[in-house]
Amino acid sequence: MHKVKISPQKLCGTVSVPPSKSAAHRAVICASLAKGKSVVRPIDMSNDINATVNCMRNLGANICADGDGLIIDGTDTFNISKAALDCGESGSTLRFLIPVAAAGGTEAVFIGHGKLPERPLGVYADCLPEKGVCLSTGKGLPLEINGKLKSGIYEIPGNISSQFITGLMLALPLLDGGSEIRLTSEVQSAGYIDMTTSIMKAFGVNIEKTDNGWKIAGGQQYLPRNFTVEGDWSQAAFYMTAAALGSEICIDNLSSDSPQGDKECVEIYRRFGADITENDGMITIRPGKLVGTEIDAKNIPDMVPALSVAAALAKGRTVIRGAARLRIKECDRLAAMTDGLSRLGAKIKETDDGLIIDGTDILHGGEVDGYNDHRIVMSLTMAAVRCDGDIIISDMESVNKSYPSFFEDYADLGGKADVVMG
Repeated sequence: MHKVKISPQKLCGTVSVPPSKSAAHRAVICASLAKGKSVVRPIDMSNDINATVNCMRNLGANICADGDGLIIDGTDTFNISKAALDCGESGSTLRFLIPVAAAGGTEAVFIGHGKLPERPLGVYADCLPEKGVCLSTGKGLPLEINGKLKSGIYEIPGNISSQFITGLMLALPLLDGGSEIRLTSEVQSAGYIDMTTSIMKAFGVNIEKTDNGWKIAGGQQYLPRNFTVEGDWSQAAFYMTAAALGSEICIDNLSSDSPQGDKECVEIYRRFGADITENDGMITIRPGKLVGTEIDAKNIPDMVPALSVAAALAKGRTVIRGAARLRIKECDRLAAMTDGLSRLGAKIKETDDGLIIDGTDILHGGEVDGYNDHRIVMSLTMAAVRCDGDIIISDMESVNKSYPSFFEDYADLGGKADVVMG
């Protein structure tokens, strides 16, 4: 892994953020479950999306590149009895495909890398065995599954990860009988579940909302479709931070009626004091006099690293709550941002489920750890807008997990990023 030196520099210009990684995962899976050819575009072939594509190929789908998209034919999906599924470092891939593979009756071995083998899978260990699926694992990954998933009532918590809910939603319509997902606790990251049901509907599969979950009719069929993947609000947050701190940036491919929960970041940056205007799909962000605010991050945990950089330079105190799940991501993101921003002179401390940040006027240069986490590296990069010296960040290649062209786009806006060997 290389280090990257980020020199203090204001940014200016227009950027097109990548297509939504979250939407792309779901669309690739839905298309791979449809009997016939679909086209899904645009696709940014990040490491995580490559993991989902390769896993669906190993489950029998025919997937080939087509310009900026993919042609996907799911006619032969599940026409195999055994599959080895390498999920890379993608939690979405792993958690979405465990029940999907089980719905097809596929005997599968799931492996992963980085921190993925440590990510919790207990929700499935609790509910799948009683529905005909045997899970075998020492601890984490590799995970072996066999047996065919059965329809019925699935009682699961909503406050661990919405990815478990999405995995069941994708799988249960394929079964012969009807099923129901009943939540035993309040749901978090609800926007991601809305995205799942929206994309499934686009591929011809319907889910009915209930008071405490969802009813899912069995015997449904995914239908081949041409699907357009919208821009990624979670990547837009990095540029919103840079603009709020002293730049002027336009983002031209975000949908204001997106089901992505992370679009909530617009209102949070407005509360900080950024000047944000929206017009015909173009969002323009300009700096303002930033003031601290209170943030409930339970539905937008991925936004916390970028938001914490803005908070570090906002007058007064910012309190971020509801982000305990960040401790089990690619790294402990609460600890990582506390470490990185502290090294740059920020006044920040951790709580059990969040951060308390007292703003300062300027940050200092220094060397920080990227923790091999794409969101940590991209967030700390944006801190250079208000630093008085260079920032050196480790693990620059980690951005390939979600945004391979990040540093190219950053440079196009006037940012200065140089590779440092060692």
